[in-house]
Amino acid sequence: MKIGILGTGDVGRALGTGFAALGHDVLMGSRDASNAKAREWAMGAGPRARAGTFHDAAKFGEVIVLATAWEGTENAIRMATPEAIGTKVVMDATNPLEFPENAPPRLKIGHTDSSGEQVQRWLPKARVVKVYNTVGYALMVDPKLPGGPPDMFLCGNDDAAKRTVVEICASFGWPTIDIGGIEGSRLLDPLCLLWIVIAMRTKSRGHAFKVLRA
Repeated sequence: MKIGILGTGDVGRALGTGFAALGHDVLMGSRDASNAKAREWAMGAGPRARAGTFHDAAKFGEVIVLATAWEGTENAIRMATPEAIGTKVVMDATNPLEFPENAPPRLKIGHTDSSGEQVQRWLPKARVVKVYNTVGYALMVDPKLPGGPPDMFLCGNDDAAKRTVVEICASFGWPTIDIGGIEGSRLLDPLCLLWIVIAMRTKSRGHAFKVLRA
């Protein structure tokens, strides 16, 4: 499969490396094709990894991974162009966070809207699936925890797109829980904030969420 990644941060690099290790062809996009972080990642991720622009990644990928910081997400989509993304599956791993000075992080939007819903509006033809926003990048691929594999929550409006993402998550060692349409992102955005609060209080990032069943 061809994977286009929008974003050169920890999340994009972790997922990109995971895809390349499984034999997928990956193109990591940024504002500039000569972006040093993307080029360094491509050199280390093996022969199936390449670097280019946001638009290059959007055209290249059969599945698109949106892994930008929230403040740059809308601009990255504009540079990639909704036309290039078209009706492709978009794995939205963003979180609408802001980090005020001398205060805990907080959500920029919520209650009646969410990051996933905004991304779906910016990409009206794409099949957006909110996923990979409730765990740290170090555990995104093949999580190994004493209590067994954690659960990956996802949501989106297109069932076929969600099936594709479920298969991708399974290949990375994640069981999944589908919580419904893209408006479910209103639940997943604050779940990310809870993950951050736990990380800050425990000074550790080695945790993830799991649903226990009777």
